[in-house]
Amino acid sequence: MDLLNTLVEKGLRRELPTRDEALAVLATSDDDLLDVVAAAGRVRRQWFGRRVKLNYLVNLKSGLCPEDCNYCSQRLGSKAEILKYTWLKPEEASKAAAAGVAGGAKRVCLVASGRGPTDRDVDRVSRTIEAIKEENEDVEVCACLGLLSAGQADRLREAGADAYNHNLNTSEATYGAITTTHTYADRVDTVRQAQSAGLSACSGLIAGMGESDEDLVDVVFSLRELDPDSVPVNFLIPFEGTPLAKEWNLTPQRCLRILAMTRFVCPDVEVRLAGGREVHLRTLQPLALHLVNSIFLGDYLTSEGQAGKADLDMIADAGFEVEGAGETTLPEHRAAGGCGSVCGSGGGGGNESGNESGSESGSGSGGGCGTAGKSGVPEVTEPATAPTGAPTGGPTGGPTGGPTGGPTSGPRTDLVTVRRRGAGTELAPNA
Repeated sequence: MDLLNTLVEKGLRRELPTRDEALAVLATSDDDLLDVVAAAGRVRRQWFGRRVKLNYLVNLKSGLCPEDCNYCSQRLGSKAEILKYTWLKPEEASKAAAAGVAGGAKRVCLVASGRGPTDRDVDRVSRTIEAIKEENEDVEVCACLGLLSAGQADRLREAGADAYNHNLNTSEATYGAITTTHTYADRVDTVRQAQSAGLSACSGLIAGMGESDEDLVDVVFSLRELDPDSVPVNFLIPFEGTPLAKEWNLTPQRCLRILAMTRFVCPDVEVRLAGGREVHLRTLQPLALHLVNSIFLGDYLTSEGQAGKADLDMIADAGFEVEGAGETTLPEHRAAGGCGSVCGSGGGGGNESGNESGSESGSGSGGGCGTAGKSGVPEVTEPATAPTGAPTGGPTGGPTGGPTGGPTSGPRTDLVTVRRRGAGTELAPNA
């Protein structure tokens, strides 16, 4: 296919595709899906080999967020039955982080619900970062705390933070239909503050909220221009009790096309498979490893993921290897603070240094670190293992969008349920 050959050549040169080319990837047929995956896989292997970086989420504060993001189970007015708790103590967060590191995680993402941190919150998170680094000197720490005020990014950097996550989530044109309590420009400003402070910027998207192909291309092109080191791709977890509870728009095939398009547009960036992969990709998750070079090990902010050992087995069985603590994630030209994309090709400016996660669709906050900390990490016991019989939330049925088999099948909501993390249990909040 001429389109795919062109996209591979551009990806190997770090050259920006055209918008029409990106749209054409999303419009490919299921018959061509494996060709699309193979082509994007060549670009992925050029810049990241067969390494997979593992990331682990620690939810520092859950629920009761004043923001009204429609995808989020922690939003203002949410009726979702989720865990709600205030700030974890630094030693509690450090213990939770150690569970992820024991399972192979290279990065720990510290997330807190809310519009953004107060100066007191930054002090609290700074003490938490110091506690984690004291126990795990080499671990990368990313903070995901919402909208930043002047000087806060510098203070997090001084405390030892390596990265900051804040997602764009969707296109600027449709952002107002998803959130009204802050703006798209607010999010862009926070990412730029993080970059200016020398933090590695992480910013991504949520797919499956009813957006068009044009919206998806818009947000990924905006991310290319913003030039974060990491782009998490989340797939909406339609939590019951949120305005988007009935938005079941994704098939595994569409998810793979979205990931491939993101890889072609951001060839040398850490693309992370984040929230919703178990719900929407299901048995096709191993194919996604040919497109992304980073995943979350474990549970999400308010929903369960698959067992940590299952993730590690999946990586090995698919012929990939877990990235070691001593390995540099990013290609040399990015890790060294280079342009990050071919100058003059429409890419962003200089990057800072590292990476991080995406807003957990269905449970992100203003900070929205879309991702996971894992329940079921090998050799980890309570409080890091979630109960297998946790109550479920979200629709268990509904329209299938077509026949149950064949390449024209629509979303299969009869195959999945949204599993709420620890709701109605004594499960520790840092599981």
